[in-house]
Amino acid sequence: MPGVTFFFDPVCPWTWRASRWLTTVAEARGLDVEWRPCSLLILNDGPDEEHGEELEVSQRALRLVEYLGRAGRQADVAAFYTAIGELAHEGGFAFDDELVAQAVRGAGLAADGAALDDETLDGGVRVSTEEALEAAGPGVGSPVMTVPGAARGLHGPVLGAIPGKPEALALWDAIEPLFRIDAFFEIKRGRT
Repeated sequence: MPGVTFFFDPVCPWTWRASRWLTTVAEARGLDVEWRPCSLLILNDGPDEEHGEELEVSQRALRLVEYLGRAGRQADVAAFYTAIGELAHEGGFAFDDELVAQAVRGAGLAADGAALDDETLDGGVRVSTEEALEAAGPGVGSPVMTVPGAARGLHGPVLGAIPGKPEALALWDAIEPLFRIDAFFEIKRGRT
């Protein structure tokens, strides 16, 4: 069955919830997920006052995502992202270099840890981020999803909580057709 590409920045809690929703859908529907970098540091044109340090740490993590992706190691990308998310977004630990190092070890990727500091991978992270923007359009952030055969990608979904399986599948069934409707741009409600 056709898969989905999920462009993500691991620092974003909204993206984390969307990724857990997507893993539920992928398991239930037999979808393959391709995990790709979408750097908020790049999208924001550098660090900001509030999240600058976290964005720089996340950029290091995205180097490893790019490295593993180039090698076709999607299962390792998924394991690394899961380890980061469980520590940061489920466990409440600070998103810092120690958390990323712990996630590398937890995902069994210690031998690949040098990629975190390999600045030559930043070009690939930038290209992936630009592909996400090209797919979903300007003014979007993380996550961006694409599906095969659709001309456009979508930003989101932005979720306040990780839905259970029935809601997750219903949401997918509502979103999946939107990829192929060229006239569709956005549905939104306030976060209250």
